[in-house]
Amino acid sequence: MIEVLTLAFAFSTLLLVAWLLLRLRASSDTQRQLAGLLEEKHRAMLMDLHNVMDKLGDRLSSASAESSERLRSAVAQELKATRDAMQALQLSQTESLAATREQVLEKLHLTLAEQGKAEQEMIQGTMRNATQQLISSIESLAKTVDGRLEQITGKVGERLDEGFKKTNETFISVMARLATIDEAQKKIDGLTTNMVSLQELLGDKRSRGAFGEVQLEALVRNILPPTAYALQYTLPNGSRVDCALFLPEPTGTVAVDSKFPLENYHRMYETGIPETERLQAQRQFKADVRKHVDDIAAKYIIANHTSDGAVMFVPAEAVFAEIHAYHADVVEYAQKQRVWIVSPTTLMAVLNTARAVLKDVETRKQVHIIKDELGKLGREFERFDKRMQNLATHIRQAHEDVQEVHTTSQKISRRFSQIEKVELEGEAPQVALLETEEEKE
Repeated sequence: MIEVLTLAFAFSTLLLVAWLLLRLRASSDTQRQLAGLLEEKHRAMLMDLHNVMDKLGDRLSSASAESSERLRSAVAQELKATRDAMQALQLSQTESLAATREQVLEKLHLTLAEQGKAEQEMIQGTMRNATQQLISSIESLAKTVDGRLEQITGKVGERLDEGFKKTNETFISVMARLATIDEAQKKIDGLTTNMVSLQELLGDKRSRGAFGEVQLEALVRNILPPTAYALQYTLPNGSRVDCALFLPEPTGTVAVDSKFPLENYHRMYETGIPETERLQAQRQFKADVRKHVDDIAAKYIIANHTSDGAVMFVPAEAVFAEIHAYHADVVEYAQKQRVWIVSPTTLMAVLNTARAVLKDVETRKQVHIIKDELGKLGREFERFDKRMQNLATHIRQAHEDVQEVHTTSQKISRRFSQIEKVELEGEAPQVALLETEEEKE
């Protein structure tokens, strides 16, 4: 402190000398001499001041070194004391944590053991209650089943008695029916001697015509719809045809007439006649068929009213086979006259073809309705596809939920098994970790 005051005093003296020097410069030569003296004194003072400053710097350096050394030693002591305190605090905390951990583990062990015992007792009680309820349900079900069996046995006995009675009555009725059938058989045997043969019945032209018309009507009714034909139809020229088929354009109305040239056919195959008569019958048979063809072509083919062809129906397959097998010239002549000879079998094929054509025409008429329905069906199928996708999404989500529930149930089962086996000692940290993971899930 003294050195600092000395330095301040010397600095103030220097300032004073400088001021006096400035004041004396304006004076005379005396003043100049005084200024020289003052300048010498000023230089001496500066030298002293410089020496003092050097000493003061040395003292300050040594004082600073001593202060820093004292400060370093004090800080080192404080750090050592702090480190010792921290170590002591850490040891005390470690001991406190160990004691607390042991207390928590003991409490957790006791709590889990008590909970496991309580849950085990609750499960056993629930099992006993369920067993008792199941036993009571089985007993009541057995009683109900026994009662139902007794009722069923009584009803079965009654039904068997009724069945035996009805069987006896049916047997008696069957015997009576058999007696009636025997009497009817006797009557049929008596009527057989009075029946005429089919050949004799067909010997009359009217009978043959009626037979052909009935057969034609049966075929047409069985195959075509009622609006597609007409029996005994009157044409615009006044002729009446056995059957007219109303087919779509350009076919139009097709006339079908029944013809049965049977007399000369039988004579051709009659045994014991001369060959000349057989040949004569054959020529007459061909003439009869040609006459029928001409009649049909003249009466039933009308321009702008009917089709350009007609059908001659021969009710006998044998006669039809005779014409097509041995009289090709007659078939060719009929085709030139635009008359098609058919038998019951071939007429059935023609009628089926006509039905297919009618069905196709009706389908074409309804094609716009079919398109509309197909469009509606397409829209419904799109809705079905979307709903099916939604259903698949729901099913997948339900499957995922079931998997999650299954996982949770497995975890619960494992926890119950651990509680039952009391596997808790030495595994407290793992149990706590498992509970934390389950809470997250």
